[in-house]
Amino acid sequence: MSGELRRVVIVGAGIAGLKVAEGLRRESFTGDVIMIGDESYAPYDRPSLSKDVLTGKAQAEDIFIRPLERFSQLGVELMLGQRAQAADLKGRILLTDASEIPFDGLVIATGSSARRLSGADFDQGTLSLRTLDDALQLRAALCSARHVTIVGAGFIGSEVAAAASGLGCEVTLVEMDAFPLGRVVRPEVGASLGRIHDAHGIDFRPSTRLAALRQGRARLSDGSEFSTDVVVAGVGASPNTEWLKESGLTIRDGIVCDASLNAGPPGIFAVGDVVNWPNSLFGERMRVEHWTNASAQGAVVAHNLLHQASEHFARPNYVWSDQYGIRIQLVGLTTGPDFEVVSGSLSSQTFLVWHRTNNRLVGACAVGCPEMGLKSADLIASRTPWPDAVAALE
Repeated sequence: MSGELRRVVIVGAGIAGLKVAEGLRRESFTGDVIMIGDESYAPYDRPSLSKDVLTGKAQAEDIFIRPLERFSQLGVELMLGQRAQAADLKGRILLTDASEIPFDGLVIATGSSARRLSGADFDQGTLSLRTLDDALQLRAALCSARHVTIVGAGFIGSEVAAAASGLGCEVTLVEMDAFPLGRVVRPEVGASLGRIHDAHGIDFRPSTRLAALRQGRARLSDGSEFSTDVVVAGVGASPNTEWLKESGLTIRDGIVCDASLNAGPPGIFAVGDVVNWPNSLFGERMRVEHWTNASAQGAVVAHNLLHQASEHFARPNYVWSDQYGIRIQLVGLTTGPDFEVVSGSLSSQTFLVWHRTNNRLVGACAVGCPEMGLKSADLIASRTPWPDAVAALE
């Protein structure tokens, strides 16, 4: 990057963008910091949407990460309710739907958007859960619903199922795969997670699709039909990169970055759900939609941007989910064939599964044993050989 770094523009007002802003100030950057968000809210705790807001444990005002006055204290200008439209990287200008903003450094933290259901015959809308407004709308719907249909048994769909059940709704959980979390766990683990849904009264329909939704009746691909009051789509998310299609950046399942999260041009970085980067901890290129990654990436990007450094981001990709009072934790690579149940039993609701590659611990799935899940994350982050990991567990 040529010239002095005087103004950093952060596109995205979530945890990743916030951590970049705080990191810049922590490292004594005295220039302008502008944070732009397309929602009307300051950064809030997104995991709380499915874990607390839906169940009524938290209200909207409870989940904001920092009070508004904190942004003034940091000297961060919040520009909320503005959507990025394009970025002129040569001219160093960001275009939003309301203004043109010059920058010296640009951090892209635009997150991801919920995918829509496709291939079905609908005559009514479906709900999703990605934003605070989504959560408030969905909670109101759940509070007056008798029956709820959820399409997709990933993290969001499973947590919504647990929340709806806790609110007294009858729940049908529809999943294309043969088990929950099908993209991130082994079949043996997924089958156990499916039994947890069954044990809590969920009508779990694996290997099934929603084929039609007409006049309050749902029809599934297996031919079954039933009445439903609310349909929730939990079929994944797509990175918000469409606005960058003319920017010259490489877009392929997110923004393709190097190990330092630099997007190619000097002074241009990405953080959070939009980043496709080589994680040297596992020797794989990946894009990860985890709150913990987004938070940790912010500090690394702030340092690399301010000091024109190339510190690598290599973390174990820790994520957790709370369902029916049970904590489920995934760390690292959790789909490989070389795995072992190192504690508990897959037939129970408490177990720890470890994965290894080249005799090194590289992944863990902990169900109902949160301390073991956190310990596994530390062992994976430190590249612990398998025998040493087993010894540490014992």
